[in-house]
Amino acid sequence: MKKRGFTLVEIMIVVSVISLLSVIAIPAILRARMVANESVAQANLKTLAVAAETFSAANSGAYPATRDELTGYASSTPDFCTDIAGGVQFRQGYDYSCISAAGGYSFTAEATNCNFTGTKDFTITTGSVLAQSPCS
Repeated sequence: MKKRGFTLVEIMIVVSVISLLSVIAIPAILRARMVANESVAQANLKTLAVAAETFSAANSGAYPATRDELTGYASSTPDFCTDIAGGVQFRQGYDYSCISAAGGYSFTAEATNCNFTGTKDFTITTGSVLAQSPCS
């Protein structure tokens, strides 16, 4: 009875095919994750803006000055602002900062690691105006 195994050439071909597939698949997966992080960042900023606008509508045009005022106004508001006067908190590849005063607000999401966790930074200001810029 003859024992049969794989030749070195066969093993090299399998390894090269696996390497080729991983070279194609890994960047696509990382790109998809970046796009997902950016979408989540935009959605989180919009949620914060809705909470601030809702607070303002119920309080004669004044915007929330504390985190509790902001997060207490909508049960789905994410608690990203550790201190609404300038706190920063990290979530899913983005750092969030929140600034609010009686006359308005500015919520920012900056990519934690530019071109790895995201390619854009986002800011939403009074009136729910969302702007984006290339990350730095």
